[in-house]
Amino acid sequence: MVARQPHKLKVARSNRAPATIDIEIFYLIILLMKKFFLIACLAIGVLFSGCEKQPVAVPFAGLDVTETISLDQQRMALNYGDEDYRWFECSVLLADYLDEECDGKVLEITDIFQVVSDVDSSGADVHVIFMNHTREKDEIEIKHSFWVGDLVIDPSEIVIDFNKAFELINEANLPKPHSRHCVLRKEIGPNVCNPQYIFGNTKAQLYVDAVTGEVRNTNPVYDGLNLGTPLGEWP
Repeated sequence: MVARQPHKLKVARSNRAPATIDIEIFYLIILLMKKFFLIACLAIGVLFSGCEKQPVAVPFAGLDVTETISLDQQRMALNYGDEDYRWFECSVLLADYLDEECDGKVLEITDIFQVVSDVDSSGADVHVIFMNHTREKDEIEIKHSFWVGDLVIDPSEIVIDFNKAFELINEANLPKPHSRHCVLRKEIGPNVCNPQYIFGNTKAQLYVDAVTGEVRNTNPVYDGLNLGTPLGEWP
């Protein structure tokens, strides 16, 4: 019995090894089949997506006011041409009231553009485009109308961005309005002035010159006229 024992062990080893190798080969084949299947699915997806016309778009980077303005202008240029649209306003909704613990966090941004397209010799097609952005969604609303009350803003003349304007009103020794709104606009006269960041509501405002950075609590378009500050339309 002692002489036959090594023979039994040898047989046992020779029977187990092939079974182990077969299982490893089986799992390897399964993994390779999965990889080929995924590659085939991706190839088919790319093939069919290439058959559809994709809309021209620019990825939206978040609720940074300066980046949002730039991206919206790129969208307008791509869809209407650099010379065929006008930028009139950027409206910003803050998370907190200016006269409370406000850190400048932005909840909503709306850029307002106007496009004029020639129809025929008798007229033109004019529409206003509202590009609205929140943390949940981006929406575009188009209205067939004129935008009145503002002059066109030239993006190249904006020196002070929103973050700097917010910093300046916090440094200024002026009472802050109980409001969460700010509008970047260039109002129609009587005086012609630089674009202004207007923080406030119908009761009180702070104006930040978007070129010089000057902060004041009166509207510069009415300087020297003793007419007061008009309330205008506020969001």
